Amino acid sequence: MNIQIFGTKKSSDTRKAERWFKERRIRAQFIDLNEKGISRGELRSAAQAAGGLDALIDPDCRDRDALAMVQYIAPAQREDAVLERPQVLRQPIVRNGKKAAVGYRPEIYAAWQAEDV
Repeated sequence: MNIQIFGTKKSSDTRKAERWFKERRIRAQFIDLNEKGISRGELRSAAQAAGGLDALIDPDCRDRDALAMVQYIAPAQREDAVLERPQVLRQPIVRNGKKAAVGYRPEIYAAWQAEDV
């Protein structure tokens, strides 16, 4: 398994996902969205696996101005707006190769683990 966890250190769901993998001794790479961000290719891959870019956007994010900017911009420019404002993404985004899960989803992680065994 090649696990990448995109999130922030302050996100409780991100910490839960990290703990889930750590408890099962599965190596996971943590990428802090505040420090490094997410690349365009990683964002596209996660969006494709999750069901589109809208599935990655958190409607309850704290930064309401950034959320409004991303939601009401033209669809062609939405990806660029999300890359500039990663705080609007639901956390964590957990990638396993081409597969991705958005939010804390231990049932999906367990399915990945079962596939890998």
